[in-house]
Amino acid sequence: MTAHVLDGVGTATAIKEDLRQRVDALRARGVLPGLGTLLVGDDPASRSYVTGKHRDCAEIGVESIRIELPADSSDDDVRAAVRDLNANPAVTGFIVQLPLPRGIRQNDVISLIDPEKDADGLHPVNLGRLVQAVDGASSATVLPCTPMGILELLGRYGIDMDGKNVAVVGRGLTVGRPLGLLLTMKGVDATVTLCHSRTRDIPGEVRRADVVIAAAGVPHLVKPDWVKPGAAVIDVGVTRVGTSPSGRARLAGDVHPTVADVAGWLSPNPGGIGPMTRAMLVANVVRAAERGSDL
Repeated sequence: MTAHVLDGVGTATAIKEDLRQRVDALRARGVLPGLGTLLVGDDPASRSYVTGKHRDCAEIGVESIRIELPADSSDDDVRAAVRDLNANPAVTGFIVQLPLPRGIRQNDVISLIDPEKDADGLHPVNLGRLVQAVDGASSATVLPCTPMGILELLGRYGIDMDGKNVAVVGRGLTVGRPLGLLLTMKGVDATVTLCHSRTRDIPGEVRRADVVIAAAGVPHLVKPDWVKPGAAVIDVGVTRVGTSPSGRARLAGDVHPTVADVAGWLSPNPGGIGPMTRAMLVANVVRAAERGSDL
């Protein structure tokens, strides 16, 4: 068996084409969607990710507003930048790129974001709305980008989650924890096992799953003998494992490459969930502009 590829690049391209048409409709009414980003420090992965987000905006017609601060910025400096983005009328949605440097209280900074401009869906108000969304999320709920990208990618390939057993490996704020909430909403109706570093038998939990979502940030953690034949496997985690002779970073996902010999469906890494996450981020910004214009 060779797994079918869940192509995040192609799927994200189709989503961006739809978003471009929605942005054109907004611009015709004099509404200009704008994505703001706050980058603190010069972590190469974070800078690359932010650059990709603004490249997507340029393709779609969304305005870009960037704030960059040095790594030694104080907590007050970061808070002031968040307040500026909250107050900027050109910004319909923005993100604080994570992780923040040591010494900056990440949760406090996220809590300062205006929930209506929270493009990542990580503000406590928006996570609270997600907790309440048992019967399905309303159009006013800002959903976390990577979990939404995962669901969108599975849905576009016709992988029905109704009644499926799903193993999520990793309990982080940006993927694991909110993903479990999305997967168990009515209309999705999956049964979720959330695995983490204290789970006693992660391989056993994964083997029972129809869908495996690996988001632990541990290179090649999920081995082929962990995976049920024919299962759908989504590789989310990315770790820098060295540098190529040309000087480019060498990256590894959480899923061992030979899982492709067992799985029925597999998202590549890179080229799977990364483009989908960025597409969902821009979708959140466009949706916020539409809400603001009552479109």
